[in-house]
Amino acid sequence: MQIQPRQSLIDLWRATVDYSYRDGVWTPKGRVEPNSTSDAEQLLCLMYPASQVAAFKLDRPDETARDLSEALAGLGGAAEIPRRLIAAIHDYMQRYTAEPNTPVFGGGSYLEPRVEGELLTPEQQRLDIVDSFSMSITLSLATLGFLKVFERVVRRPAVQAQIDALQEMASRRLTAAMIGLLRSFTVHSFAPDSPPGLALCQTVNQRGLPPKKIVAELHEALAEVRAGLTEVTVGSGGAEELENEEHLFECGWSWGVVEDAPLVPTEEPLDQPVGVAVRRPFLYFTVVTLDGILDLFSARTRVLDLLNEEQQGFMRNLQIRWDLTQQYWSTLASFGERWPLEDIPWRTTDGRESDYYSLLVTSVTVEALVQRGAVDLDLARVAQVLEELSVRGRVTRRALEDDPAVEMHVPGVRLNLYGAEDLPSGELGPDVVWPVADFATALLKRTIRVASLANGTALRDRLLGLSDEIWDHLHQRRLTGGPAIGLWDDASAAFAQFKWNDPEPSWYLTERVMECLAVAANMIDKDPLRNDRLMGTAQDLAIEANHLYSRELLCGATDAIPMRKQLEHLGRRLERARTVIDSRPGTALAILLEVLGALDALAAARRSRQGDPE
Repeated sequence: MQIQPRQSLIDLWRATVDYSYRDGVWTPKGRVEPNSTSDAEQLLCLMYPASQVAAFKLDRPDETARDLSEALAGLGGAAEIPRRLIAAIHDYMQRYTAEPNTPVFGGGSYLEPRVEGELLTPEQQRLDIVDSFSMSITLSLATLGFLKVFERVVRRPAVQAQIDALQEMASRRLTAAMIGLLRSFTVHSFAPDSPPGLALCQTVNQRGLPPKKIVAELHEALAEVRAGLTEVTVGSGGAEELENEEHLFECGWSWGVVEDAPLVPTEEPLDQPVGVAVRRPFLYFTVVTLDGILDLFSARTRVLDLLNEEQQGFMRNLQIRWDLTQQYWSTLASFGERWPLEDIPWRTTDGRESDYYSLLVTSVTVEALVQRGAVDLDLARVAQVLEELSVRGRVTRRALEDDPAVEMHVPGVRLNLYGAEDLPSGELGPDVVWPVADFATALLKRTIRVASLANGTALRDRLLGLSDEIWDHLHQRRLTGGPAIGLWDDASAAFAQFKWNDPEPSWYLTERVMECLAVAANMIDKDPLRNDRLMGTAQDLAIEANHLYSRELLCGATDAIPMRKQLEHLGRRLERARTVIDSRPGTALAILLEVLGALDALAAARRSRQGDPE
């Protein structure tokens, strides 16, 4: 892998601090007006690596690496950095909390009218968005974990008071975000001969089977998911949507709290807004949620005991939805001998087709493969899809003039937020869209993820090569001038048809680039693949080296002090080779070759002293 995640993350940290920390204050600012999602993305550019990458921890100031401190020097010294981060996160939590002490998750400036020139109403801009729920879960968990460790070294009462206040706010926001996701989950059922039913059957029917046959097979393949959904009781989505067993269905997350979503019982009063989102899952918001709530189930969350008892109950309800949704979409993606996922582009039940939807379904499929123990045969099929998407999306190929594929990058795929025009107040507003422009980063993240799962060196090398090509595309899009130098996004650098002159950063894309680098760092931090051929060769060399080493000891080569010290050194090297031979046979082989060469030189010197020409 040519990507250097440590240096790239350090550069990103430095650029983020240089842009964001002005006149001693963290400034929420970027390409769009501040909103609950963008401001969280800006903070996560620092907090996510600090919580997910072991080498980037900031919660123990005495252990902060020098190059990290230098990158964050704009915040102060190593001891000041945690306090400045606490102040910045506290301001965020306070800014997006309404009376009475209720966190808010409005889409704000990320929302756009479908028709250019129309203006969204303030009420529409305040509508809660699933993206904000998901980002808030990630930020809240990162904050709570950071505070849990940092407070162990805090001695000043004033700082401890700040920690206590932020812990309460972050925990409350985490609870509200989890409730929001429980009320945004939905199940959409439909007759097989309806437009959505026909679209679904056409997508999965790669063998040209009769409609009745494909419907029967779908019912059988999804029977376990259907049974599980009938047990969903807390929040929205459940048995009431699946009363007609002849109907097909889909499940996942809508763009916000769905219409008629029931209230979730809570221990303390928490305002739960009326839902207006259409009761139909969106692939994009489903994938965003699946990624976000994964942090709730992580070992770090369990070890640090970040969830209170009520949140653990919400987590279990979200995990049920996570499992069922993963199973549903991965079943569709790999239905039959020829996977529908391989028939690019993916078609949704509303009849829309896009390479971006194929990428989203690939994302779900990858995580499902992880759960059931992926084999390289399946991963190779996913790799082929990723390679084709990189070409079709003009990431690894030059874009043509007026190439429609470029629209997936800029302005992005525009998702119609059905229901956002019918406001809780009863008023009508213009149609609303949510633009998503993360094709390249989503492609890189999934490619690295699949590479980390591959057991064969050839497949991993193939995927790492693709990762490098995608990274070259993204690196090219960094801003190279202005106040946001080193951040993203300058699309004109990769697509000549654009004339870009916005010097401000897109936190939407910058945060997703950061996630890719964190995934790459964690992959590199693991042990390399073990090659069976190298293992066999290393074991044979170890047997020979051990035998020759013992023979030198037997021949009395330790009589002379220099030779005795050299043999002691070779003995330590042999022990090192034995230690790593199971996990890193290539390293063991290199050590053993070094030892064998030295032993041969000792033997030759001994024979020379004895007058033996051999």
